[in-house]
Amino acid sequence: MATFPYSSILASGADAFDFLQAQLSNDLRLLEKQPQLLSAWCNPKGRVICLMRISRSDAGYRLVMPTELAEAVLKRLTMFRFRSNVDLEPAPVTAADLGITGTTEDWLLDNLQAGCPEVWLAQSEEFTPHMLNLDLLGAVSLEKGCYPGQEIVARTHYRGASKRRTHRFESARPVTPGDKVFDGERDVGEVLNAIGTDLLAVVPSEKADGPLTVNGVALRHILLDYL
Repeated sequence: MATFPYSSILASGADAFDFLQAQLSNDLRLLEKQPQLLSAWCNPKGRVICLMRISRSDAGYRLVMPTELAEAVLKRLTMFRFRSNVDLEPAPVTAADLGITGTTEDWLLDNLQAGCPEVWLAQSEEFTPHMLNLDLLGAVSLEKGCYPGQEIVARTHYRGASKRRTHRFESARPVTPGDKVFDGERDVGEVLNAIGTDLLAVVPSEKADGPLTVNGVALRHILLDYL
């Protein structure tokens, strides 16, 4: 990638913790024991607007997300400040801040192969946290209290109603995010992320081992360690 595809937002001020705690799916109190958190910001329907990597510093909380989403997320988050004492502003971020020691492409491929999804602009507000396996990746707290979409996320969890999950596949030829996954002639899912012939796709779990194709290209299911 010629340009580093991530940007960050700095949330600072006396109410920054309370504000973010009421907006994000994860529990910011966990930052007392670990340097970084994965978290979703959802809309009221429980669909993931963006996926963030959150860290804390003396200046406040840094929210790292894809650059193509950052400006819209900043404007939208700002709308929810009301009278809270919190400032939201763009902030610099480097590959090292994400723990990237090699190339960004290699890091993204490692994440894909580990089943850690990326939510880019094309996927924004399309999937629930459970469809993206965020509950299995430690990006969702069920104890911390309310946030946008929390009721839907909790109901899905406690009813065990998540039949569609993110699964890893290899394809015979490269495919493109957004391409539909077919079971025979029936559309059953969608490619989420794809790098070369490696991909993540959201499909019904009961179909993952079946004969699936994308644009006529055969897929081979590769079981993720955490599923």
